[in-house]
Amino acid sequence: MKRRLILLIAGMVLIVGMVFLFIAKKRAGVYLSKKPNNTASLPLLLTQAKEAEAKASLLEAKATYQKLISEFPGSAEILNWQKKSEDLNIKLLFSSSFTPKSLLYEIKPGDTLTKIAREFKTTQDLIKKSNGLSDDKILPGRKIKVWTAPFTILVDKSQNSLILKTDEEIIKTYIVSTGANNSTPTGNFKIVNKLLNPAWFKAGAVVPAGSAENILGSRWLGFNLAGYGIHGTTEPQSLGRQVTQGCVRMSNTDVEELYTIVPEGTEVTVVD
Repeated sequence: MKRRLILLIAGMVLIVGMVFLFIAKKRAGVYLSKKPNNTASLPLLLTQAKEAEAKASLLEAKATYQKLISEFPGSAEILNWQKKSEDLNIKLLFSSSFTPKSLLYEIKPGDTLTKIAREFKTTQDLIKKSNGLSDDKILPGRKIKVWTAPFTILVDKSQNSLILKTDEEIIKTYIVSTGANNSTPTGNFKIVNKLLNPAWFKAGAVVPAGSAENILGSRWLGFNLAGYGIHGTTEPQSLGRQVTQGCVRMSNTDVEELYTIVPEGTEVTVVD
């Protein structure tokens, strides 16, 4: 009788154990089924990004490329996605598409582009570019897109790169040249003047804009440190190396783009 009771108890324990094991496996299966299939989602996200681009849905395309970068950081395509994201940033800046960092402004009597740009700490060129304006004429009552977020610039001498940012978001990364023999000063600066087609003052002589000897290229953005700034070049093959007399050198196409975007007062940080 006693032996039969022991066997009965053992059998009940075994049954209870099997029930618990079944429940545990079932729960594990549920959790595993909920785990996202990242391998399958990569081509899906890529298709969505390309479709959004094709439809000119710039914000959607940008968000999708950023999601790809975030979820698949080890992909061999990540540099291409970063380039796509940065290209979309510039398209958004230069288009009439509204973003969380722009607003719709109604032109008032007495307004000028200079006044509006000063009020919102942006540039006349960017207002014109993003609204398809061919000249400075504006009419009261018209609504225009105005960028409102401040930009900052980071120059990394070790990488010969210039990074345009807003609120810590990278807008675009440019390849630049910096000073030979580590001659580009490090620290925090501000852009205090901007010149279109600048002349170059070389050993007391003036080298006019457009001259093959004018190393400043098509634009100048001067720092609050005399003699230093960001400029274009007549030697694009030198980009990516430390070869300048201390300034930050960009291709003419890139410096013209930057000139359009950043106003005087923009903060520039240069690091080794």
